[in-house]
Amino acid sequence: MSAPSTAPITAGSLAGLLRGKVAGPVLDDRGNQAVYAHDASIHRVLPQVVVLPASTDDVLAVLEVCTDTGVALTSRGGGTSIAGNAIGPGVVLDFSRHLDAVRDIDVDGRTARVQPGVVLDTLQHRLAPHRLRFGPDPSSHDRCTIGGMIGSNACGSHSVAWGTTADSVQSLTVALPSGDVVVLERDCTDPALLRRLTAVRDAALGPIRAELGRFPRQVSGYALQHLLPEHGVDPARAFVGSEGTLGVVLEARVGLVDLPAQQALVVAGYPDLVAAAAASPGLRAGGPLTVEALGTDVVAAYDSRPGPHPRPTLPRGSAWLLAQVGGASPEEARERAEALAAVARQSGASAVDIVTAQADQRALWRIRERGAGLASRTVDGRESWAGWEDAAVPPERLADYLGEFERLLSDHQRHGVIYGHFGEGCVHVRIDHDLRSAPGRAAYREFQEQATALVVRHGGVPSGEHGDGRARSELLSRVYSPDLLAAFSGLKHVFDPENLLNPGVLVDPAPLDADIGLALARPHHRRLAFTFPDDHGDIGVAASRCVGIGACRRDSGGGMCPSFRATRDERHSTRGRARVLAEMLDGNLADDGWSSTEAHDALDLCLSCKACSNECPVSVDMATYKAEFLHQHYRRRLRPRAHLSLGWLPLWLTLARRVPRLANTALRVRGLHRLAGIDPSRALPTIRADRGARRRPTGGSTRARPDAVLLWADTFTRTFAPQVLDDAVAVLTAAGYAVQLPDRNLCCGLTWVTTGQLGIARRVMQRTVDGLAAYPEMPVVTLEPSCGSTLHDDLPALLGSEHARRVGRRVMTFAQALEGRDLDLRPVDTDEADMVAQFHCHQRASTGTTADLALLERLGVTPTTVDDGCCGLAGSFGFEPGHAEVAQRCAEQSFVPVLERSRDGATVLADGFSCRLQIEQVSGRRPQHLAQLLRRQLR
Repeated sequence: MSAPSTAPITAGSLAGLLRGKVAGPVLDDRGNQAVYAHDASIHRVLPQVVVLPASTDDVLAVLEVCTDTGVALTSRGGGTSIAGNAIGPGVVLDFSRHLDAVRDIDVDGRTARVQPGVVLDTLQHRLAPHRLRFGPDPSSHDRCTIGGMIGSNACGSHSVAWGTTADSVQSLTVALPSGDVVVLERDCTDPALLRRLTAVRDAALGPIRAELGRFPRQVSGYALQHLLPEHGVDPARAFVGSEGTLGVVLEARVGLVDLPAQQALVVAGYPDLVAAAAASPGLRAGGPLTVEALGTDVVAAYDSRPGPHPRPTLPRGSAWLLAQVGGASPEEARERAEALAAVARQSGASAVDIVTAQADQRALWRIRERGAGLASRTVDGRESWAGWEDAAVPPERLADYLGEFERLLSDHQRHGVIYGHFGEGCVHVRIDHDLRSAPGRAAYREFQEQATALVVRHGGVPSGEHGDGRARSELLSRVYSPDLLAAFSGLKHVFDPENLLNPGVLVDPAPLDADIGLALARPHHRRLAFTFPDDHGDIGVAASRCVGIGACRRDSGGGMCPSFRATRDERHSTRGRARVLAEMLDGNLADDGWSSTEAHDALDLCLSCKACSNECPVSVDMATYKAEFLHQHYRRRLRPRAHLSLGWLPLWLTLARRVPRLANTALRVRGLHRLAGIDPSRALPTIRADRGARRRPTGGSTRARPDAVLLWADTFTRTFAPQVLDDAVAVLTAAGYAVQLPDRNLCCGLTWVTTGQLGIARRVMQRTVDGLAAYPEMPVVTLEPSCGSTLHDDLPALLGSEHARRVGRRVMTFAQALEGRDLDLRPVDTDEADMVAQFHCHQRASTGTTADLALLERLGVTPTTVDDGCCGLAGSFGFEPGHAEVAQRCAEQSFVPVLERSRDGATVLADGFSCRLQIEQVSGRRPQHLAQLLRRQLR
């Protein structure tokens, strides 16, 4: 390679050079720069170019360009780094799109060979049939990559049994800035490299032996102890935890562990976190797989989130240890759990439960794994931040350290939401620092320095698994001796003499308070349509709920985020959209703010499914943010035709129901799709005659009855499926209700909300609130889940009045209205018991499906539920131009595989009209509404 250039290079020129050498995408637009300026830390560094390498050759070509131009290079996996080690200037190399193959699994040798972009859960899924697993399992296991885990030496909950990533890595294939590709392993075959490494080691043998490797979670700094003769001279393990500063991982061979056949969970309650910390070493001595801690703040944050989140009751206490044990059989697992429970009681536990049901264990682990997100807001709504979220001490020193740390927080008048890996002495905490003002950031620096002095006094280090990154690398001079720091620099020079790889991290560190992204934030609360009551009325504060942990980047499980799963584009994740929106609000994308095309493009493929409002650990509600953005974006500009046709759909359909034959004829007119701004590939449904108005019960006596309910006759049901309205009336009547339909044609305003026409939406909603005043305190039963969600959530958020909030509290689903009612149902025939249930995204996010499943159980049905993604139609989304491909992919990733596995002719349930339409048009199956099924089964 040629000598590096000293002349600065523009992003456009750099991108041009890379496009000439790289097959994968090269991104240099402002939208992608904004997205990749952030990871899960508090820091923000704007890159010049982002490259998504399609092959090893691409990686080597990028290294060559960076070396020739002197441009910095940062490797990135899932972007879940909480320490700021996945962001950087120059080029960001994103491995999460490609280079994600599991190359080989050696079952007998218990090893796997993987590329760096492999997501941990993908590897675990491949290993499960062999009863094997990769030991480390950070809480981001469903989106973090193996390469990222190698970079930070990730650990996870099971490290007390299976160690850190370094304990699992056997060899690494690494590309260096020099252009060389080396294989690092215990028997390193590169004599020149080995000679240079041992020279660095020999110059600091004393400090390495005295200061490193003192306890398992000592992650801060380089792991030079693995080069010691007594440890076998293992360059691969020494490389792990180097945070992308030494080389670029191309491939890894990792060791595997046996997957326990059965697990049981011991949950022990303690008076406080210090008492739990004191008990942790004793529990660890009992040989568990985990010893994890939760505090009341995390549990309260979990319970207070919107949407249904069932969990088992925790035993008495204000802090809890979760200790998992394994066994070859349920009996053996239970026996080990009983023994560990006895240890917990002897250690001062106030109460102990043993949880064996897998669903209950998963629910408890869900709280622990969502800790980073749950801890980002205190119970009273204050923002809490990372920075000192990862300190670790020897486990026997943990209680003393934690007691003093809580006093340090008090001295600084700060509150920390604490949880962590107490069995390993690692404490996770997010603290309510003021990072938005200069005095607040100065106080943050002072706290970091004092916290470092405290953790060192207890024999610990600032990082126990996340790495030092931009958050803590500066503090290493307060942790280690000058001789050891010189050895760190020597190791860096061996691999990266020009300091091109992730500069500012570990060696020659950037100041810990440099590049704090929140320093850019400014108020954004004027002229908003939504009230954002949980975010001080500020959409900027709402967008900054996203702390970057990336739960929206999962490939499966839950509904979030369907468009990211379809495109694999970071901009189309909930996280990516939040980052672009925040950059726009801070004036970094367009001089005229809300007119930003980058923000519009990032939000365009959001299906407004609301899954993020429930599944995101910090309750980012992108559907609301998108609606507000569209409202502001089109305030003074011409709207797309789809907004006028689909946004005003309730009005057009009210007119169409009066003349259905004429309306259906008009829908078949050639060119209508283009005129209405609708995707030409989308077939339009058939409009039915309006029968609802002719058979409304008269109001007088019904309203006064205590068993009266108001059945919400929504636009979609009345227009396209009026038979569902008839069936619902019959079932509710059979359940003992006096059913009333509104005397006026009321609308929830959904279509105006989703198209961002919030001024009209508020007027429609206010009319609805006024109309419902005629039915005071009467429960409002909805048949269309999206309408129910709008009335329950969006109407109060837009109107902000107590009357609106009372309306929201009155809303219930059809199934919820039937809970506990005496309804005489005939069980379905055996050949009909095989059912598939497609629950609407809005229902899953807002009210849950417990009542529906209980009703089906009364019929003798345990349906196969579509739990992943979204149907893809999502109201108006699938009808809008440019969305057809994504809508189809969403369908193929959600209900299509489930239907293909089901029996031909199996009943398909779907309450959402858009779900039914999409299923019918994509698969040819004819779904039913729950009301139709129940009416058929009435005795």
